[in-house]
Parts: sequence; structure tokens; C-alpha cells
Amino acid sequence: MVTFSHTDAGTPEQEWAASGVAALPELPLDTSELAALTFVVLAAHPDDETLGAGGFLARLHAAGAAIELVLCTAGEASHPDSQTTTPERLAAVRLAEFTTAVSGLAPSATLRFLELPDGQLAAHADRIAAAIRESIAGRTAEEVVIVAPYRSDGHTDHDTLGKVAADLATQDGYGLLEYPIWYWLWAGTGDTTWSSWVRVPLSQEEQQAKSAAMRAHASQTEPLSGQPGDETLLSGTFLEHFERPWETFAWHPSHSGNNSAVDAERIFDEVHRREEDPWSYTTSWYERRKRALTLAALPRESYESGLEIGCSIGTLSEELARRCGTFLGVDASSAALAQAAKRLAGHPSAEVKHLIMPQEWPEGSFDLVVLSETGYYLSPEELTELLARIQASTRLGGTLVLCHWRHPISGWQLDAESVHAMARTHLGWPTHGLYQEKDFMLEVFTAPDTSP
Repeated sequence: MVTFSHTDAGTPEQEWAASGVAALPELPLDTSELAALTFVVLAAHPDDETLGAGGFLARLHAAGAAIELVLCTAGEASHPDSQTTTPERLAAVRLAEFTTAVSGLAPSATLRFLELPDGQLAAHADRIAAAIRESIAGRTAEEVVIVAPYRSDGHTDHDTLGKVAADLATQDGYGLLEYPIWYWLWAGTGDTTWSSWVRVPLSQEEQQAKSAAMRAHASQTEPLSGQPGDETLLSGTFLEHFERPWETFAWHPSHSGNNSAVDAERIFDEVHRREEDPWSYTTSWYERRKRALTLAALPRESYESGLEIGCSIGTLSEELARRCGTFLGVDASSAALAQAAKRLAGHPSAEVKHLIMPQEWPEGSFDLVVLSETGYYLSPEELTELLARIQASTRLGGTLVLCHWRHPISGWQLDAESVHAMARTHLGWPTHGLYQEKDFMLEVFTAPDTSP
């Protein structure tokens, strides 16, 4: 659980500006595509919609898109120590500010207020899900995009609302855009979660509309009074993150448009051609520590034949090859494999091969199979086929290692939990060991040592 306070200095905007966030790919939806969709925009509190997606709301209105805006709480708990107002009076102020802000951004939006208690959305997840379904009723999955707070934003209400939206999108196939707010405060630029997100560049008119909407939320951007407890909630340095000429989202297209293994070759070749080490495998402490934990989790000191699926540039492959009599690293990206081949050049019994799995599969059998940071780049159907391939190719008593990042992966249907859950269900193999923390999960399975 992330711990932070709105009074924290946080990561300066200058650091974010230098991080590469401004160079993220653009959301691949043009004006005509926006106009054909219905956007269900969710806000936990008044001002969330403006901070995270104000410019985008202005664009949707101009494009003629249908907008259903659902506000969960009045934000009445924003100043709990105020001596000059009550939660009831503050709720009335904030709702008026919300109406003014949205009328300037998207006057065509249909507004709905759920009247849920501020800070307690976790107890009302079913009510929120029902409201979203009511807003979507009568539309197909391909016609709907849900816009919600980032599900790991760090604020309990944001996280709850984001998770409800993500669960609905996954279950029913809706598109999903997640907007971060407090993430920009507590996360550092070394947290590479944002590297899979997309960017919506804002026109000057959209920036001006967003700026005017933020001024409407005066109870959050200015002190309520000079009395203790009435201090400004959103500092100037925090608001700098929302004065950018773009907005940032984790993007998950509707299921019918989701990426699959076939797309991986193009996507990851592009990534590796831009940078030799796009995920900082060689320099990041997170990556080096994760590799060390993965290697330490292997139940055997050595293996006869190892297979790494999705070996990328070969940083883990190099370590695995030392513990295998023969080793094969496969990946969909030829650009990544060129680097992996160089790393494995000193291991004559190791090789790399360009394969798009699960459609293509190497010959032979293996007593070690490693699937690290790769399972969620498949569709559910492809992962099912991949697990069947692994089951057929793993020797009796062999080891299967799964290791995956536990945050949303933009543009793909699966996440870490769903990949590991599918492995448990489809294989039925006992778990030798399981390690989980905020950022990743590592699980080791043992194939049965007797034939079924």
C-alpha cells in the first residue's frame, strides 16, 4: 500500500518532464472514432475529472461523443480539521464547483451523482458497478470506453473506483482509460509503470478549458480561510503535473481490438529499435533484484535443458544458461534477440530463436521452463494454448517459473494475477513456492513426477 500525504513535496514536475513521459505514444483514436463512442467518465471526488481528464473531456465534447459522467462522492471529507465549515456545507460548495467545471469542459455531458460517502467507496463497490452498468445499458462493448482513476493511484477511493472499472472492462470487453492523479506525487521516474501508457496532446483551447475548470474548484486550489484546517489542499507544485500540454492514460482497448501474440513482434521490435534497453534490465535495481529472486527460487542447482519464453535482450538468459546443460531463449522481437545472442555467445550450449508463441514452438522437451514478464502479452486463448504446449513439453518433475509485473498493462487483456490463476487452473501442478510484493509476483510450479 502506497503511503503519502497531500502535503508531501513529491516528485518535481521537472523530473517528470525529463523522464520521457512527454514522448509516450499518442492514444490511437482519431476524432471520427471518438465521435462514434460512448465515454463513461468516473470521478471519485469533484475535481478528479478535471485533473486527470479535463482536456480529454473538452476534446470529447468537441468531437460530439456521448459522455456519461458519474460522480461518486461530494468530496466532503477534504478538510476534516476545518473550524469554519461543516462536511455538509463543503459538499454543497464542491458540488457547485463540479457543475461549473464540467459545464465549461463538456456541457453536453449527462451528469449523475451517486451520493456515496467520501473516503468509503470500498464499501460501495457493488453500487458503483451497478451505476456503471446502468450508464452503459443498451450499448455493445465496442461502443463503450470507461474513463476512470488509475486503479493503483494510492488514494483508497481512486483505487476502489479504478478497480471496479477495470473489472467491468475485463469481464465485458469495454475499452478502458485509466487516469493517474496522486501517482505523479508519490511515484518516482524510476517506477516504469508509466512506460506502457499513452498520451493525449492537448490543443491550446483544450488547455485553456482545463485551466478554467481547475479554477472553478477553488475549495481545493485556494485556502477556505486563514484559519488552521482550512489550508489549500492542492499545492501549486502538485498542480504543475496537470498544467502539461498533454494528459496521460493507461489504455486498454475493447477486447475485440486488444493486442495478441501476433502484435508483439511489431510492438517490441519498435521498442527495441528506439532503445537498446527500454526497460532498464541492466541498470535498474528492481530488475536486478527480481532476477536474483527468480534464480534463488529455482529448486534445483542445475537443469539438463532450459527454455525461456520471452527472453528479450537476454539478461536473465545469461544467468539461466549457467545452470542448464542446454538452453534456448525465444522471443518475438528480432531486435531484442540480436542483443540476447551477444550475451549468450560465451555459452556454446545456449542459443536463441525467433518464435511467435504459442503458434510456433521449439522441438524437444525441457526440465526448466521460464515465463517472465510475458504471459500478459497473450490473449486468454493464446495463453491457454501456451500452457498446453508447456504441459506437453515439460519433463516429469520439471520446473516452471512464472514472474510478472503486478500493475495494469495497457493494450492487453491479461494481468499478472490472471496469468498465474490460469496457469494454476489449466496445469493443475502443485506450487513449489510463491512470492508476492506490490510490484511483481513470482511463482514456481513442479510438474508431476509420474505420468497421468
